[in-house]
Amino acid sequence: MTYAIAALLGLLQGVTEFLPISSTAHLLIASQAIGFSDPGGVFTVMIQLGSIVAVMWLYRAKLTAVIRGLPSDPDARRFVLMLLVAVIPALVAGALLSDFVKGVLYESPRVIASAFIIGGVVMLVAERSRPKPVIGNAEQTPVSRAFGIGMFQTLALIPGVSRSGSTIVGGMVLGLDRAAAAEFSFFLAMPTMAAAFAHDLLEVRDQLTTDRVLEIAIGFVMAFLASIAVVRPFLRFVGRSGFAPFAWYRIVAGVAIFAAVAAGIL
Repeated sequence: MTYAIAALLGLLQGVTEFLPISSTAHLLIASQAIGFSDPGGVFTVMIQLGSIVAVMWLYRAKLTAVIRGLPSDPDARRFVLMLLVAVIPALVAGALLSDFVKGVLYESPRVIASAFIIGGVVMLVAERSRPKPVIGNAEQTPVSRAFGIGMFQTLALIPGVSRSGSTIVGGMVLGLDRAAAAEFSFFLAMPTMAAAFAHDLLEVRDQLTTDRVLEIAIGFVMAFLASIAVVRPFLRFVGRSGFAPFAWYRIVAGVAIFAAVAAGIL
């Protein structure tokens, strides 16, 4: 049964990580609902690596070209600079606020529910009121706008906001079209999630035990496969239909969480 739960949570992590609906919130709520115990957050930390590896695999050709081009290609160096500038705000905010976020906000379903609803409303407003897009290629995002998107990403420290959701909305507000905003979010996910994973792994390293290896491996593989399956279709979907369906999902989910809290389920 433990392995089945590990597979389910890994699948949930992989499906929700790159959608603007907050994987962290889904894992926290699902774990509470089914009574899954994760001492020290070891399982949650390790399965996130599956999603990181998945997006790096999907963009392996781009990453290889950038690494090879760093000594001589200005575009490769600008791409790296763009991501470094964008990731700095989240690193600083995470270093300052991580203990408060994990110790207080992660324990409150009401915070998650509120973030779901507010985030959904903001996404609807951004869809309808965003400026006319001027950037159609995520790789050509100006460094100054990349920093602005990075500032939006700091909001994702609040469980329920969604890292991809905050960066996508930030991208659209700053002039990227839907597909470019989503793809920039994927690019930014690589350094952001890798840094968060490294930080969390250092915190839980003493709690990694051999008896949990298979459980973690199952969750990792499911997160990897689910992320691989989601990213490309998601890009095609938002290019065609926009983000409104995800916004409405967030609002409905937030209301449902409030109802579950009122009923004593959470």
